Amino acid sequence: MTTPVKKPTGSVQRPAWRMPGWAKALTVLTAVLVVLFAGLRLSVLPGLKDLFGSETRDRSGPALLKSVQDISRYDAASGNFQVVVDLEKDTKFLPDAIRGTRTLYVGAGTVDAYVDLGKVGEDDVTVDEGRTSATLRLPHAALGEPALDPDRSYAVSKQRGLLDRLGDLFSDNPNGEQAVQKLAARHIGEAAKDSELKARAESNTTAMLRGLLTSLGFERVRVTYGT
Repeated sequence: MTTPVKKPTGSVQRPAWRMPGWAKALTVLTAVLVVLFAGLRLSVLPGLKDLFGSETRDRSGPALLKSVQDISRYDAASGNFQVVVDLEKDTKFLPDAIRGTRTLYVGAGTVDAYVDLGKVGEDDVTVDEGRTSATLRLPHAALGEPALDPDRSYAVSKQRGLLDRLGDLFSDNPNGEQAVQKLAARHIGEAAKDSELKARAESNTTAMLRGLLTSLGFERVRVTYGT
């Protein structure tokens, strides 16, 4: 009598499949990019930040007076200017979608024209013996530095490549506009030089001095401009 052979029971386990190292690295990189792009989405879509209850607090310290400077100039005219700046920065051998920026910026500001009365010497003022006639020789009007108005200046559009967007996340000044602001101020200054602002300043200064000296009893007032 033969004994029947029992078949072994149980299941055969296959060796566990392991993810290759390069696949793990690719998965981690994909997850990081998803988080970064999600953060960028939240930063560019209006209203989504409010879902997290964002709050702005001003923790600035008090302003300190550094110096005081006497001003002897007469601000006789002020011009309002506006310029549209289209600034584009490209990188060689890389497409704009990867590395590159383009900013369309509207800059609005003012430029003052003044006459420096502090440069008027004794030889530049002549008064007759009867104190009825006066002649004044003044320096030509000059232009002040352009001053951008932050309330009227704004960026219309900003286009940045992927690397520039990632760099903004780790930059101390993300989405900085210093370059376009400086360019806008330079264009405004150039426009002021080509305008009639200095001529208007000299005309207004002449009218001011004539009115002042006439009120003091002078009947004839002559104002000239030169170096």
